[in-house]
Amino acid sequence: MSNNYWDDEDDNDTNEISMDGDTAMKQLRKAKRADEKRIKELTEQLETFSKAQRESVIKKVLETKGVSPKAARLIMNELQEVSEDTVSNWLDENAEVFGFQAAPKEDAANNFDRAALRQQDIVTQQAITPDRAEDALLRLNNAESAEEIIAMIHSGDFK
Repeated sequence: MSNNYWDDEDDNDTNEISMDGDTAMKQLRKAKRADEKRIKELTEQLETFSKAQRESVIKKVLETKGVSPKAARLIMNELQEVSEDTVSNWLDENAEVFGFQAAPKEDAANNFDRAALRQQDIVTQQAITPDRAEDALLRLNNAESAEEIIAMIHSGDFK
């Protein structure tokens, strides 16, 4: 059994506003105008912030590429969506307009080949070459005493 102790008359809204139709409409129109004004202010703020963000991205890319910051106005007019990649690509396509050379695109296979060559160099730097191994084996076989072998080991001629 529940312990609800309220009267049915408490269920009625006691905060009813008694207005005639004209007053209610005036208040609704006033609230609508206030909302529209706030929406306009927020939209202007958003446009200001997005423009500042776009300019910031463009200036950053221009600085890294060594292009005059005056090009920012042209880029702002040309590109709808601004990101570091889109600005960089646009600059590469229009490099001759600004008088700079677009950076040559490196081939991924070429980079892979360079990395493989570096690894081979690292491995072979300390390796024993066949002629050195044969020489060390020949000297070991021709050694006449244990002292000669120990002296050869201490001298590091096996490397």
